[in-house]
Amino acid sequence: MGGLFVSTAGGRNRADGHNAIQRALELGVNYVDTAPSYGNSEEVVGEALDGVLQPHYLSTKIGGRPQPFDPKDKQLLRRSVEESLRLLKRDMIDILMVHEPDRPGQYDWWTSHKTFDGPVCELLAELKAEGIVRFTGLGGTTAHQLPAIMATGVYDVVLAAQNYSLLWREAAISIFPEAKRQNMGIVIGAPLQQGALSRRHTEVETGAWWLSRPRQEQFKALYQFLDEVELSLPEAGIRMAISNPDISTVLVGARSVEEVEQNVRAVEAGPLPSEVLERLQEIANMVPFRPFEEPHSLAFGREYSGPGPAR
Repeated sequence: MGGLFVSTAGGRNRADGHNAIQRALELGVNYVDTAPSYGNSEEVVGEALDGVLQPHYLSTKIGGRPQPFDPKDKQLLRRSVEESLRLLKRDMIDILMVHEPDRPGQYDWWTSHKTFDGPVCELLAELKAEGIVRFTGLGGTTAHQLPAIMATGVYDVVLAAQNYSLLWREAAISIFPEAKRQNMGIVIGAPLQQGALSRRHTEVETGAWWLSRPRQEQFKALYQFLDEVELSLPEAGIRMAISNPDISTVLVGARSVEEVEQNVRAVEAGPLPSEVLERLQEIANMVPFRPFEEPHSLAFGREYSGPGPAR
């Protein structure tokens, strides 16, 4: 279960986050992911899991805390991990990931962008040796920068977010093959593209300046096909992701008990039939690569002023 949406950001109710996590555990979900940059998600997750005896796995990340954040200050990074342990009410973290290791404009982790070493690597090795962290990982959102970091061979897990879903498949080109070479577990995050594939959007019919014509036509083809096979967007998205045997687990966010139950029903329905997967692949191939200026989180239902500086 993805922990982004259990925070109280945007006026969400803390009890809703607790209830969603606890219901997920009741239904057999055994993995929860969070991060310091997800508002107060770590705190809400820690409260919800406090005293839970049912076996489960918990992952969090390094990145963005405390502010001002210096990704090359090892003592600051250690303090961030200590704060995560306090908020999560743990003395050990199952998986600790470097957050956005592939976006130096966000966090410039590395002393060398050829060898990808830096203080964070030293810290992760120390934490593992101390028994504070069981496994280390990379939690990124790019499809083609991440594999070079994975190739260092020092990480156990890769979390690829927003690059493997019904309409976005770039992770399959480069991330999955490198993960298999390095014997890394593959975690897929945001298979519903943080809402872009959780429901149908009027902009697909009416158009939006930021939505390219090929992407618009691709969405229309997807909607039409799902009508033919009588599948909802969330069910199709989740079942497509779990159909890939290379994937270890899939993180799906949920804001409520109802969304948790919907997600679990989709998983219980199992992988999609091969003929459905083949047609979905054909639709994905209509736009095989993300257009350079396409918003990373599509701007359905909100204002979007355009891309950042060119460099």
